[in-house]
Amino acid sequence: MPYIQQSQVLYKAAVLSWDSCRILRQAIRIALPSIALPRDQRTARDEGIIKLLLYFLRNIASIRQVPNLPSQGLEMELSRSATIDAFRDQDVFALLLTICSNIGDDFNLQDVILLEILFNLVKGVDVKKLWMTKSQRDGHEFSELKARLGAEQHTMREAKINAPSRHSRFGAMIWVKGADGKMSSVSGQDSLKDSRAFFKIDKSKKWTKPQARLKDNQHTMHDFNRFENLTDSATEKLRNFVEEFLDSGFNPLFTHLRKAIEREAERVLDINYRQFFYCVAWFLDAERCRREMNKNERKPSNVTHDFSEAESYSLVAAVLNQETFITLNRYMQASIDNKEYQDLNASMRCFSQILLTVQEMAQSPLEEDQEIADNIQNRIFYEETTHDRIVGILRGYKDQGFGYLDACTELAHVFLRMLERYSRENVDLQIRSRRKARHRRKKEAAQQMTADGQEQEVDNDTDSEHEDLVDTVQVSKERKFDFNRFAAKFTSQNSVNTFTHLLTYFKDLNTEQLKRCHRFFYRVAFKQDQAVLLYRVDIISLFYKLIKGPDGMDPKSDMYMDFSEFSRQLFKKMLKKLQERPELMTELLFSKINSTLYYLEYGREKQTSATTRPPGELEVKPAPGRDLKEQIGIVVTALVKDEKQKLVDWVKSVLARAVAQRTEWEAAAVSGQEKVTAEVESDGDILKGVDVGEPTNIIARPADEETRLAVFKNARLRLLMKLCAFTLLGDEDTMDTPWIIPGQIKAEQLKEAKEAIEQYESRLWQSGNDEDGPEDMLRRVHKQATDADVSESGLHGTGFIDDDSEGNDDIEFEFPDNIRSKSKPNKRRSILEELKKRRKRKRDDDDSGDDDGLDDAAAAERRKKRKDANDERRRKIKSELYVVDSDDEGDPDFFKREEELRKRQEEAIQRQMALGIQGQQAQAKKVKQRKRRDTREIVSDVSEDEGDMATVRRESQQGGNDDELEQTSSSQTVNKGLLDSDEEDDEEERTPPSSQSQTSSAATLPLKELPQPRTAVAATLSKLPETIDVEVESDESDRDMPLPTASRRSRVRSGFIVDSDDDDDE
Repeated sequence: MPYIQQSQVLYKAAVLSWDSCRILRQAIRIALPSIALPRDQRTARDEGIIKLLLYFLRNIASIRQVPNLPSQGLEMELSRSATIDAFRDQDVFALLLTICSNIGDDFNLQDVILLEILFNLVKGVDVKKLWMTKSQRDGHEFSELKARLGAEQHTMREAKINAPSRHSRFGAMIWVKGADGKMSSVSGQDSLKDSRAFFKIDKSKKWTKPQARLKDNQHTMHDFNRFENLTDSATEKLRNFVEEFLDSGFNPLFTHLRKAIEREAERVLDINYRQFFYCVAWFLDAERCRREMNKNERKPSNVTHDFSEAESYSLVAAVLNQETFITLNRYMQASIDNKEYQDLNASMRCFSQILLTVQEMAQSPLEEDQEIADNIQNRIFYEETTHDRIVGILRGYKDQGFGYLDACTELAHVFLRMLERYSRENVDLQIRSRRKARHRRKKEAAQQMTADGQEQEVDNDTDSEHEDLVDTVQVSKERKFDFNRFAAKFTSQNSVNTFTHLLTYFKDLNTEQLKRCHRFFYRVAFKQDQAVLLYRVDIISLFYKLIKGPDGMDPKSDMYMDFSEFSRQLFKKMLKKLQERPELMTELLFSKINSTLYYLEYGREKQTSATTRPPGELEVKPAPGRDLKEQIGIVVTALVKDEKQKLVDWVKSVLARAVAQRTEWEAAAVSGQEKVTAEVESDGDILKGVDVGEPTNIIARPADEETRLAVFKNARLRLLMKLCAFTLLGDEDTMDTPWIIPGQIKAEQLKEAKEAIEQYESRLWQSGNDEDGPEDMLRRVHKQATDADVSESGLHGTGFIDDDSEGNDDIEFEFPDNIRSKSKPNKRRSILEELKKRRKRKRDDDDSGDDDGLDDAAAAERRKKRKDANDERRRKIKSELYVVDSDDEGDPDFFKREEELRKRQEEAIQRQMALGIQGQQAQAKKVKQRKRRDTREIVSDVSEDEGDMATVRRESQQGGNDDELEQTSSSQTVNKGLLDSDEEDDEEERTPPSSQSQTSSAATLPLKELPQPRTAVAATLSKLPETIDVEVESDESDRDMPLPTASRRSRVRSGFIVDSDDDDDE
């Protein structure tokens, strides 16, 4: 690489300083015939010639002397001034102006090459010096030289104060032993003096943190943070070219470039984005300087363009439209996300110059420019995301370089000042705030009211796939802009750190940059009253160093007095705060967080107020024979024992007042009705009914604040009020929500509630069990999940997402789906056949629905009818399926039957023990006979001992399909026949349990047991006699598959002894 770079340097020097001919002009003459042709008449060769010429000029402009390579005495030949002189003398500027002004018409693909040429010509050039006359430049250079000499004299004067004399030049070294025994050395005689000793020690303690090197391969070629000094002739030539370019070529070129960037053309590279925004910023700054110089001074004689003071800003309108702002904001955000800080640097410079240009447009004498400026400011300040981005850039600075630091502080300074001025002029400024929110998409309406008041179901099938989906969306809303709230975002510790880092370069900063720092610190300390953020040791030391030294600011500097006064006021305020808050002495060592700021400001921790919620709803545990009166007595007893008699008395007083008002109203209503009836009958008419209306609601007003709090927080009092017919007014349950007695509550009902309270006040409620108190009879209400809850959570109680978003229309069915009434044994086959037919009809309906291609309305109507029919069938399910005759029996009959059952069981056991075992062969034969008999009786007579258990299992199994139900039932029946014990010899003598009558013992429902393994079911079926017809329902794919053979299992199952299969072989 160094050899290639050195060759490029020699190549550029030869092209620019060739003696025999002017190479650049000859290259232009060669390309002129192709340039003169219209675009539609050019061939590929002509386009190639034009492109080759522009790339040649681009290379000449971009080649520069590499700092780490020997220059070989070619500094002047390779300088920017030499390049500008050659471009002006050899008509390159004229060519560039011609192509730029006709871009988009005669030239289409040359915009990016022109951008690179302009970028390499103007980068690093001080715009303000460009519009100075020769005398002004000489004066400015003299002022800079004088300032540098003054700074040097100040440094020498500081050094002489502590410099050693000629008689004390011998070396000195001091050894200091610390508390930890570590030795430190300080050399120099100045360390013996009291004013410099501690400074010398502190300076020796300084630790320079190693800085991470950021890799930027394009930094040297595309760096625009270094300034270029031009000669007088080069300055004049570049200024003339810039003026002509602003007048004719700026709008066409940058409009064409912006469109290419928006559509992401292939010729636009990543580096061209940075060049585009930097050039926009540079030329906008040049336009402002041109206007300012021509406004204050007479036009120089060598400026050919006639500039009018009232000229419009239309010359740079191409970069002041909404499309440019959108592109700029998108590029800034992308640079932040990708951490491309050089690109962000260019975009921040562009944004700052746009704001400054708009600010001058607002002060233009032309009314059109003022309206445009106001519109632009409104659009820029309308988006709160722009505000947050500026604050985020300022807070996020971390060693990105001085150029980036200067750009971000300038942008924050300009944006904050302009926004403050604009918000002061527009008091009703509205901004659009965007926040991320968890938003659930659900149906807009499940039902709508028809004209006659009937509810009509709405078909929202198109939105069904979007239901129960939780998305993160941008919620936008407009709100009134509060500048103090926005300025508070800048007053953070990170923002202070950024400006503090800039102020550390105070020796290299100009007056504008120093003023920027001063304005920010003044806003933080006094306008926002957040001086605590500046109370940190390093910041206080920096302000002290600026004024008192050593190596401080020059007293002759323009900003010295401003910083001196600010430091004095800041130190004075800090000492006063130290007296108020001694804890600040410790906090001087650390950065401040929000809680620390609040504590140092007010002397206490910030209190966070939590929203008060009502207590959980209670209810009285249900019990047989427990009526409303007893429930009131339980709650009253619990309140009295809890020493809440005052609350019970308040409820009684409200009820007494309500009974009086409601009785009076009912009496007045009766008398009014009788009067109207009498008047109508006197006229000979027949009165069918008199509408007397409803009484007004009675508000239960708390007697005092204690009662008011108890009404909201005491769950037992709220339960008593609900039992006494009190209700909340409205849906919200807050501290201020009133309780009322509705108008439909009769006086008699209120009177009964009041009498119940009085009864249990005099004689407290007592439980039959001494260990149970009234508080034990209360429990929390288990709320059933409603449609709203399911739609908000999207989950069932099991934690799975509910796919059925239709809900159940607030109908809670008592029994599960697909429940069947008890069928007789001989009807089992017909039930299976009916299920097969139903499934076949269902499949046929689905297929026909797909083939017919019905529209959404017809499909929704069909689904609605099917759902209504299913709901109607479920509503008809009564408890007679679960209630048997034995439920009518009383407790004596129940215990009598149970005693008889136990006696028969004992007799059977004794008989078996007496008989004993009479040989292995007889036993095996007996087992075979018993198995055959039991298997024949399985389908017709299932053991009554499992009836109750099967019923419980059936109630717990909901939503199972019919195939699985029948298969499991068959498996259960077969396994039951094979697992009978030896104690069941006499099947006819067994007595059914009391939960089922004798008449229904033969009728057994298909039950669903726990699922059995397929291998076990197959093995069981293989051992059944051939005379038994057992039908197992399975899928189509499993009907022809051979059943696997089960391995031998243990003989003991659930406490029963199972005979070995080997007995059958004997």
